[in-house]
Amino acid sequence: MSGKFAGFNVIITGGTRGIGSATSELFLKSGASVTAVYGGNDGAAAEFKAKWPGFPLNVVKVDVSDYTAVENFFNEYDNAHTSLEVLVNCAGIRKDSVAGMMSSEDWNSVIAINLTGTFNMSKFAVMKMMQSRFGRIISITSPSGKLGFAGQANYAASKAGQVAFTKSLSKETARRGITVNCVSPGFIETDLISDLPEDLRKEYKNQVPMKRFGTPAEVAEAVLFLASKEASYVNGTVLEVTGGL
Repeated sequence: MSGKFAGFNVIITGGTRGIGSATSELFLKSGASVTAVYGGNDGAAAEFKAKWPGFPLNVVKVDVSDYTAVENFFNEYDNAHTSLEVLVNCAGIRKDSVAGMMSSEDWNSVIAINLTGTFNMSKFAVMKMMQSRFGRIISITSPSGKLGFAGQANYAASKAGQVAFTKSLSKETARRGITVNCVSPGFIETDLISDLPEDLRKEYKNQVPMKRFGTPAEVAEAVLFLASKEASYVNGTVLEVTGGL
């Protein structure tokens, strides 16, 4: 298959819904072979898979917060693929509550998926990428990690942690030809914000200079830039896609 990313093997967590599915689709259209990892929605994953007959798309269910499950996934991946060029850490959840009322379960689950999942996937991806001394790791973070939003102490902490992890990892892998960056989307029309009350949606939209929410495709374009060979000198940074938030 021809395209800018022909010959690239790409893993995208959260790759069958929202920003992840838009990213998977754009990579497929650009010639890459994509492994879309999902966490729980079997129906959405099957529906996504069915949309791309004849394309090099593999859909795999993995709990990214489970270290052993991720290790097993990469062992199987190694048997089927000679290389890994790109990892996109897009899996993420929200469980909002003011900190004084937040349950330990809601704190731990958000940190586990959003932050520990990023570590688990990135660790094994680096080991695979080092074999060919080339790789791109892109994590989807959030302005919440920098600005903080009321009711999102767990989510904000996980996203700030992703940025710090990215900056550290980028310094460890740079000489091996592996760059590590973040894309920070603002308010994007996905299931992640679909449960926001209408009055809160209007308030957030008014905070955006462009007066609209973004689309998953607009975020995916930023991811593909950072994954490209042209972005070889972009490392340890955060690319904001926020409409000027």
